[in-house]
Amino acid sequence: MVQVKLAEDHGAGGFLAGMTMRDSSTVQSLRRQRDEFAGEADRIVTVLENESGSLRLKQHFEATAVEGAMFAWTEITNTGNEAVALEHLSSFVLAGMTPFAADDAPRRLRVHRFRSWWSNEGRLQTQFLEELNLERDWEGCKILTERFGQVGTMPVRKFFPFVAIEDVEAGVFWGAQLAWSGSWQMEITRRGDAVSISGGLADFEFGHWRKTLNPGETFATPVAHVACVAGSLDELTHRLVQLQESLLTNLPETEKELPVIFNEWCTNWGSPSHEKTLALARRLQGSGVKYLVIDDGWAVRPPEATMQSNGDWIVDRSKFPHGLKPLCEELRRMGFIPGIWFEFEACNPGSKAWDQESHHLQRDGRSLRIGSRRFWNLNDPWVTEYLDHKLIGFLQENGFGYLKVDYNDTIGIGCDHADSPGEGLRQQVTGIHQTFKRLRERIQNLVIENCSSGGHRLEPAMMVLTSMSSFSDAHESLNLPIIARQLHHLVPPRQSQIWAVLYPDDTPERFVFSLTATFYGRMCLSGPVHDLDDAQMQVVKRATGLYAQAAPIIREGRTTFIGETPFNWNNPSGWQGIWRENTDGDQALVVVHLFAETLVALLGIPLPAGRGWRIVSALTDETTAAPFIEDGSIYLPQGKPFRGWALLLKRVVTL
Repeated sequence: MVQVKLAEDHGAGGFLAGMTMRDSSTVQSLRRQRDEFAGEADRIVTVLENESGSLRLKQHFEATAVEGAMFAWTEITNTGNEAVALEHLSSFVLAGMTPFAADDAPRRLRVHRFRSWWSNEGRLQTQFLEELNLERDWEGCKILTERFGQVGTMPVRKFFPFVAIEDVEAGVFWGAQLAWSGSWQMEITRRGDAVSISGGLADFEFGHWRKTLNPGETFATPVAHVACVAGSLDELTHRLVQLQESLLTNLPETEKELPVIFNEWCTNWGSPSHEKTLALARRLQGSGVKYLVIDDGWAVRPPEATMQSNGDWIVDRSKFPHGLKPLCEELRRMGFIPGIWFEFEACNPGSKAWDQESHHLQRDGRSLRIGSRRFWNLNDPWVTEYLDHKLIGFLQENGFGYLKVDYNDTIGIGCDHADSPGEGLRQQVTGIHQTFKRLRERIQNLVIENCSSGGHRLEPAMMVLTSMSSFSDAHESLNLPIIARQLHHLVPPRQSQIWAVLYPDDTPERFVFSLTATFYGRMCLSGPVHDLDDAQMQVVKRATGLYAQAAPIIREGRTTFIGETPFNWNNPSGWQGIWRENTDGDQALVVVHLFAETLVALLGIPLPAGRGWRIVSALTDETTAAPFIEDGSIYLPQGKPFRGWALLLKRVVTL
């Protein structure tokens, strides 16, 4: 039920040193004392103690509003007379798989993980246990383990904090998603016939984490979202995404209708100005855009800097001669909510902030530098006061209603702390969370976008603190709709901000390929829209109009995946899409993208919900005949490659 290791413990033996910290001598000494029931049995707390009575652990499993999904976390209390040093503590353990097979379940158990790199987030990797060499040994006594995760402050780097086990024959899935923004790990473990999955903070071996627990002190792990379903992986991930959605109870009022965003990054490429912003606003009036965001380049940069020079946050008067308040007031008069970009957790060379070394994270007694960045110590009261002025005060004084928070590198193994670098990192992550909470408390109805070089922070702990997240930095590449679709497994679509960068020389097919990709989540437009001709702007208005109709389904719906995820994302072939049905089952949004291959005939797609539907509105490139429904399938007439469709369907009621 729990895995814990103290610095004083001996390991489990069996060739495991350096591979896992499971099954320590403390774990072997734990005895189950009792079960406690809280909140009319909405929570079961299993209490365990070690033989000496110096440690008490509580494993929490709490019911949620989502059937088949629970919250899990662990508390540990030092009930002894001496300090102890924690080196490993799990948030959850799901053990004893598979209960549906009496033997070692050959060719029956599969592992599902989602891999991630910059601009290639969310690739599903599915492997049988045998492919991971997690096949029981002849004696059945040795522990076999696969430990994976990430170290640093970009939690979605290499892997998403997710793992699932499938019993292929029984059709049952067990899975977990960790809500944590720092170093984390998951373990898939086998002993004999039994397989388990566990996860939590990255341990001392994997993540350099050791924490001193003094007598009487209690420590709680990050929360894990766990689920078990009979059905498919899509069903499992749907439950876990639903669980994230259930926590979104404090969003700004403006977010109810999922307004369209325009971000000028791919318009001005780091060189915004007062006149450029107003020119964009004039062009975008009546387009359906609500949030107009000024990205990097609004603040004074040192002469040698070209972009992302942070820390001092002084408005560049050569670009904004009147400051930003008059601009924000004018944008609001024009019907927009003004937004602005910050990377407030870091500072760069050439800024005065760069020289405030005593307030930066330290490693080995020196300011921690990664690339061109040093990082503020967000638990330092001086830094809190500095950001209250430079960030919160700035937003309030100028009247911004939207904040894009970027974060463009990771601190790696951690920073100086008396206990360990990993504990320094854990406390910095806690400071990050507190800063976001302070932003929300101090500025009511502030819309916050969570960006980390695109999608490096797409995990539940950050998602619940923000209104939406940058899905990726794949703003203009052909893999954009692939990533956007994959993220339906991992984040609520209403929070997945997807960009359509529009150019005047785009073909009709490419123009709509980009626009329809935003229907996988939140629509964000960019590019030189002031150069678009009137016909292209009419297509933009058609897209935003249809998006407004589809927004309730994107906000609350159920995704069914159609087509196949391309094997090569940069050179995709075939087709993919989603069927997203509303909660009442009477409306659906269909989004389809065709890649390199073209078909000479119609592409016929059976409707997942069967017959009885009609198309009520559509966004297509209009280069071929219109799509139509016949005999329970939707048909898309084929033309050139790389095309997209967004279709709103309504169930036909028959008496």
